[in-house]
Amino acid sequence: MHMKQELAEALVAPETYKDLDHIHAIFKELRNSTPIALAAPVGHEPFWFISKFADVQAIESDTDLFHAGNKATVLVDEETNQLTIDEIGSPHRFLTLVQMDGEKHKAYRDLTASWFGPRSLRNLEPRIRGLMQQTLTSIEQQEGACDFARDIALRYPLRVIMDVLGVDRSVEEMMLRFTQEVFGSSDPEANGTGRAYGSPAEQQQAISEISMEAYQYFTSLTQARRAEPKDDLASVFANGMIDGEPIGEIETFGYYAITATAGHDTTSNSTSAGMIALCENPDLLTQLQNDPSLIPNFVEESIRWESPVKHFMRSPTRDTQLRGINIKKDDWMMINFASANRDEEVYENPFVFDIMRKPNRHLALGYGAHVCLGQHLARLEMRIFWEELLPRLKSVTLAGKVKRVGASFVSGPHSVPIEFTLRS
Repeated sequence: MHMKQELAEALVAPETYKDLDHIHAIFKELRNSTPIALAAPVGHEPFWFISKFADVQAIESDTDLFHAGNKATVLVDEETNQLTIDEIGSPHRFLTLVQMDGEKHKAYRDLTASWFGPRSLRNLEPRIRGLMQQTLTSIEQQEGACDFARDIALRYPLRVIMDVLGVDRSVEEMMLRFTQEVFGSSDPEANGTGRAYGSPAEQQQAISEISMEAYQYFTSLTQARRAEPKDDLASVFANGMIDGEPIGEIETFGYYAITATAGHDTTSNSTSAGMIALCENPDLLTQLQNDPSLIPNFVEESIRWESPVKHFMRSPTRDTQLRGINIKKDDWMMINFASANRDEEVYENPFVFDIMRKPNRHLALGYGAHVCLGQHLARLEMRIFWEELLPRLKSVTLAGKVKRVGASFVSGPHSVPIEFTLRS
């Protein structure tokens, strides 16, 4: 039941996540030895590590028993958690759908559900293809070599989400820094400042600074959309009503924050994972070009393979049991999607990138009430990306070492150097 101390320390160390094989070896060991394991790393509140697909799915299915918002929703050390509580008055720097439970979560989710539904996505598709044409032009200008993660995969979904939000192109760099600082602040190669922070307080200060800059921008955007609504999500946020009242400033900013960050970084990570697979499996490019109907399968396997959101934290509202193990009310629990998506009991050859995998049900986009609101938009973005790029791509190979973000929450490749040739 108790996890080996060296495994517990590795789970919370950001640098562990820079090595995909290493972190998955840890997950595999835990799935096979102690699928419900109590971790007690130094400087952290002890937490239960949930590694198996069935258990993660069961927890996500029961939102009355397992709450998202009672404690920190992502893994943080005790000092960082206390700093956030002292500054914000809550363990949550942002109040988003991710941190909400029960009726409040449902009400705020329903506010934008239609925007991410099939009809809206059909209307968005021409706009996304237009943005992809700009990306193709950028690829052509790279003259046969680029860092795919930094130059292409990072920018394309950012511009899509900015278009959906109604954010001005002039603040693209601010949006990028906001995402990088929130998700990659522990890694100086991937965060928004390029700095290695000497203490949790210094790291929290940097996040506070970019968050305030984003808050000021989004507040002014809200005021503009209240005065003159447009066909964008910012107008929905600005004029949304719940129980006959406008949504609060904190919740409005939270909606901007989750859309800007989760709507961008996770898609870029999965797209980069797809490019790595193309480079490492030369026959895959030919297979997809010969049968473009396989592109959605390719997208799905890219998402499963990378699982950009590695975990969320939950806590039970009453004493319960998992696999016969007693878990007490308010215990902290880590549900690990990346581990669940390589579960040998669910997937045949889970460590093989296989676009013919059917069914390819995975938990990379969550499950149940907290399933990713923008999941269909993410799939659409990636499908359009590959539908437009693959016919133009004659060959592609890795031109250097892939580098990954050192972060336990959201992580993926941040550098994927490639060499390529395009068809004329």
